[in-house]
Amino acid sequence: MMTKQSLTSVLLPIAASLVSLLTASPAMAVDIELNLIIKDHTFFPAELKVPAGQKVKLMIDNQDATAEEFESHELNREKVIPPKSKLPVFIGPLTPGKYPFFGEFNQATARGIIIAE
Repeated sequence: MMTKQSLTSVLLPIAASLVSLLTASPAMAVDIELNLIIKDHTFFPAELKVPAGQKVKLMIDNQDATAEEFESHELNREKVIPPKSKLPVFIGPLTPGKYPFFGEFNQATARGIIIAE
């Protein structure tokens, strides 16, 4: 049978580990932050250059009156950005190369590419 003191000595480190995991933010590990605007169902800029090997926070600002979904199969990301709102999308670190993305709801006009170099 465990005493109160031995139980505390076992549970306290576990609780501390859980708290640090729950309060850790992906933003803390981000190397760079870039802005991506959705306006008139188009991404601006349509081409973003990022350093290879670094974590990136894309802050996507949807200025349209309708939602748009940021999607990239190569980046393994998809996120719906509600109208008139901003949301982050975290990517990387990326190996050198080109990573296309598109707007799922307006594929004809909402297209872009991220170039890691």
